[in-house]
Amino acid sequence: MRMLLLGGRIHAMGAPDATAMAVEDGTVVWLGQDGPAKALYPDAEIVQLDGAFVAPAFVDPHVHSTASGLLLTGLDLTGCRSLAELLDLLRKADGQTLWGHGWDETAWPERRPPTRAEIDEATGGRLVYLSRIDVHSALVSTATVEHAPDARGADGWDPDGPLSRDAHHRVRRVALRQLPADQRRAAKQAFLEHAASRGVASVHECAGPDISGKDDLAEVLELGRSETLPDVVGYWGEIGAFDLARELGLHGLAGDLFVDGAIGSRTAALHDPYTDAPTSGARYLDAGEIAEHLIACTKSSLQAGFHVIGDAAVAEVVEGFAKAEEGVGREALAAAHHRLEHVEMVTGEQAERLASWGVIASMQPQFDAAWGGQDGMYVQRLGERGTSLNPFSMLARAGVVLAFGSDSPVTPVDPWRSVQAAVHHKTPGFGVSARAAFTAHTRGGWRAAGVDDGVTGTLQPGAPATYAVWETGDLVVAGSDSRVQRWSTDPRSGVPGLPALDPGVELPRCTRTVLRGKTIYQKG
Repeated sequence: MRMLLLGGRIHAMGAPDATAMAVEDGTVVWLGQDGPAKALYPDAEIVQLDGAFVAPAFVDPHVHSTASGLLLTGLDLTGCRSLAELLDLLRKADGQTLWGHGWDETAWPERRPPTRAEIDEATGGRLVYLSRIDVHSALVSTATVEHAPDARGADGWDPDGPLSRDAHHRVRRVALRQLPADQRRAAKQAFLEHAASRGVASVHECAGPDISGKDDLAEVLELGRSETLPDVVGYWGEIGAFDLARELGLHGLAGDLFVDGAIGSRTAALHDPYTDAPTSGARYLDAGEIAEHLIACTKSSLQAGFHVIGDAAVAEVVEGFAKAEEGVGREALAAAHHRLEHVEMVTGEQAERLASWGVIASMQPQFDAAWGGQDGMYVQRLGERGTSLNPFSMLARAGVVLAFGSDSPVTPVDPWRSVQAAVHHKTPGFGVSARAAFTAHTRGGWRAAGVDDGVTGTLQPGAPATYAVWETGDLVVAGSDSRVQRWSTDPRSGVPGLPALDPGVELPRCTRTVLRGKTIYQKG
């Protein structure tokens, strides 16, 4: 089947002035101008773009589909601006099991989350699970604890406040099981459809025993095999789970394999204590365990990876890679392209060493947009250290491959907003160019899953026809060389390379998402 896209603005390698693109059997076969296109492909099905922008579809290399879908279909707490507002929302909620996500007490006037007694009073003895915005702690009701009695006394147990660490994992598993199976499946479906509507053609599901469970991951992977939804690349965060990896056809034992926790929940592992609490966080793996996992995965041709945020955790990971190099050699270690999730507190020296081991950094620019800057949560928790997180430019200069995503539901699947956040980092000098940010959210995501054939994630002859069509009247599109081709109604449109990305501007709106020639989203 041949299809011809005409009258658009194609973000194509080697064809900066392209207005037309020909697709045959799911592959891009030609790029150029409308006139030659019509002459070369007279019998093709015509798609009139009417000036729309066509670019490689995005990849989101770190998502949690069920939790993200439950945010779409359940209690969305991300808009709560106070403790009182959250409790009022709970009083009005329907259902015997209340699953919610997104509270963040650092911006509330009360500066504290509700107590368990306050949650019980608001919900009348119902089962309640409310994850914090970083999903590393949660508020629960007494009824939830009664269903998970082993949470009492576990690491992270609090008799009145949020649960973290192992106590959190135990109540989360129980709360998830209390939701009907059809509700969980509908949540996954809703999330994948939502991702497609945002121009995303592939997601990396970062599952694990403390997050969702084997059956949950299997169901997400099954949905990802549909021709009407984005691809799903599966990861499982557990050491030694090689049989499960083979059974489910997973790409790696990676993703949220926790070395530490999160800064907002004060569980990220630090060298020095948090500024606002007498703790240095939690470290779950040491360098020896990290090295053993890297060696085992390298020998098994599986991608290894770890969730790592705090500076003490990053140091442990770097030491683990050094030990693994002694076991398998640098060449084999680098060829495996193991990955790190988040890697927020990293030094220049550590970045250079990670680059030498072929590490891919899966990062989330919206973290900085939400919590960076002099007045953000990072500074509340870490003091001046909080201004040095997420150094995208330093990692890129060191040669670390960047793959940008959302960690949904922690931040929303909104790729252009992520690109914008990476360009306009709240710490001067830490951002990257629009072109680099866009590449990290497209080709970088494919590379993070081992697809590095030189064409996937681009639009050029021979590349898979995986693209998105965008409505916008304010574009600046750069060619493959240093010249800038302007397609803009506003000459002040900002950052050379891609759409105007200044904070506050209206970003492109997706009208169609295509995966290997198959439409997985069509507006309306």
